[in-house]
Amino acid sequence: MKLALTDALKELPEVSPREFQALQAAGFDTAGDVLLCIPRRYEDRRSTKPVAALIDGETVSLLVHVYSAGWRFSYKRYFEVSAGEEGDPHGARLLLRWFNMPYVAKLLAMGMNLSVYGKVKEYGGKLTMTNPDFEVMEDEDAGRRLVTLAMGGTAVPLADDSPAQLRVHTGRIVPIYRGISGMAARRFRSLVWDLLQRLPEQVAQPGYDVAPAYPFREALQDLHFPAEPEHYRKARLRFALAECFARQFSVAWRRHRALGRAGRVNVTTDGYLQELLESLPFRLTAAQARCVDEIRADMATPRQMNRLLQGDVGSGKTLVALCAMLLAVESGGTAAMIAPTQILAEQHFNNFRRLLRHMDVRLSLRTADRAEDLGYVPDDPAESDNTPRLLVGTHALLYKKNRPHNLALAVIDEQHKFGVAQREQFVSSGEHPDVLVMTATPIPRTLTLTLYGDLDVSVIDELPANRGEIITALRNPNHMKRIISFMQSELQAGRQIYIVAPLIEESESRAQAAATTELEKWRGIFPQEPIGLLHGRLSPEEKDEVMSAFRANETHILVATTVVEVGVDVPNATVMIINDADTFGLSQLHQLRGRIGRGQHKSYCILLSTAKPGEPGREKLDVLCRTINGFEIAEEDFRLRGPGDVLGTAQSGLGAVQFTEWLSDMRLIHRASRDAAAILQRDPELQLPQHAPLRALVAPEAEQGVTA
Repeated sequence: MKLALTDALKELPEVSPREFQALQAAGFDTAGDVLLCIPRRYEDRRSTKPVAALIDGETVSLLVHVYSAGWRFSYKRYFEVSAGEEGDPHGARLLLRWFNMPYVAKLLAMGMNLSVYGKVKEYGGKLTMTNPDFEVMEDEDAGRRLVTLAMGGTAVPLADDSPAQLRVHTGRIVPIYRGISGMAARRFRSLVWDLLQRLPEQVAQPGYDVAPAYPFREALQDLHFPAEPEHYRKARLRFALAECFARQFSVAWRRHRALGRAGRVNVTTDGYLQELLESLPFRLTAAQARCVDEIRADMATPRQMNRLLQGDVGSGKTLVALCAMLLAVESGGTAAMIAPTQILAEQHFNNFRRLLRHMDVRLSLRTADRAEDLGYVPDDPAESDNTPRLLVGTHALLYKKNRPHNLALAVIDEQHKFGVAQREQFVSSGEHPDVLVMTATPIPRTLTLTLYGDLDVSVIDELPANRGEIITALRNPNHMKRIISFMQSELQAGRQIYIVAPLIEESESRAQAAATTELEKWRGIFPQEPIGLLHGRLSPEEKDEVMSAFRANETHILVATTVVEVGVDVPNATVMIINDADTFGLSQLHQLRGRIGRGQHKSYCILLSTAKPGEPGREKLDVLCRTINGFEIAEEDFRLRGPGDVLGTAQSGLGAVQFTEWLSDMRLIHRASRDAAAILQRDPELQLPQHAPLRALVAPEAEQGVTA
């Protein structure tokens, strides 16, 4: 009987009730769920050699004959087989031992031929394999069914054309899957094999088939049980392309819909903008000026702007955003910026207040614990022109009482810190307002196309000329005496210092520096210096008090966790010491380092670590010492960690990714983007029958109105 991908596991003869419970708990409900479970890796178990040639420590696949089998006792009971070459009763022997696997005794007996795979170890002068994978070779399928029965599975009748000597667990390239509680890895592998045998050759791929020349059934076989390594690599690329296409089509669909959505013209005159630029004690960098021009051109059109402003730490993104906000305000609308933390929102508010102090622009701050307006605000915003037109806030802007009135421009700072639904809720405060999202986390080019392919991108790729040089050095904690002497000289020069720790409090499970412990340590070293403590468990009022004291230079040393990673701007702080630096991510270290060098003084980032060359964590520290270019660091971080952890996929909207190859392969991304664009050009509303799977793909977004 042929199998369908939608067949419920509960109804399959291959799956026992106990196995169904384990599979269901692991998230498997249908045959398709099992067959689309991707191997984590593969083991090449094809190589074999004579028993006499085995050496201690090697992992090998063997064909052997059972010369004796029985239970043995030492410090614990185990089942042992003495095996050697078939037809050589007096030759070399290998002892196969199984602990805590009593079912093996029901399957193995003297006279059988086995295929085994495991690691050879020498004990008491005898070569052994402990708990090896094995298969009975007299009748492979019968042997496999015996093992299935002994492990709690259900006996399944074999098809007439089933090959008798096709091995599943040994003697081939074997798939290794993620562990499933309550189900042995060997049993799950057998289940995948059995379901594959019943799958029809012409089974259709779920969703839209991007590679019809490589049949779905054949690709599944190559993915799970490849004959050669190039087969599984080819299959993974085929599935990676399908996954990439689904993502790129969703991106293309959103862009397609956004381009057709009417917006509002948010640039009439630029008096406020010119007034701001003339009041600045410096000129915009060429990159900042270019980005302002790109944004202004977008805002001047009658369609909704959806633009990403990307720049390195300290590149001046916030000033570019303020320029855009002033254009929206002068056009008669409201501009609002939402930030992920109260510290960052208050910092933006204070900076805007300073920059706009000579201008007649009403400014408002909205956080969960603070509401401040510069100017009178009537009960009914429609009654007076004194209503604040430029708002800065946190998630509080999502609440009805704080939602901006007549929103013309929505600015989302550190957008990856927000969920997709939160961004959409903020944007929906207005009637198709222009949208500007900002990130200070440089993103690898492939991820920019993947995550933000529906947005126009402006990049600030240079730093202001008045920024101080940053020196980064890697030091062993044993060098603390010299570090303290250097810190003392900086403090005597009137500078301030950050000390970063990965933990708030000491932990028995993690031998890393804790902020509370560091506070006491540094108070002992510098008893005359005022030292503050900042971490995520403080209340918003306490955080504000600590940061206000540090900004005002009332506190000279600030011991903190990564709560200072984003947006904290204290130009007088010139030293940052990062404890256990190898435990942080590369991009996170770069973000932390960006808190210094924000004034005109030379600054110093000291990375404390005991990691030696070649050890995990050392390479990223060497990268950080080598460059301050955030875009180069992002590419290195992407190379070192892979795409899965570079961004928080849940918050970015990327979701779960099974085939990460496409996230770093520009060829796949470009091909998927090209194919998606061609389909939308040919069938903009997806009316053709062959595009029904694509309609299903974008239906959730269409229902939710997701635009970015």
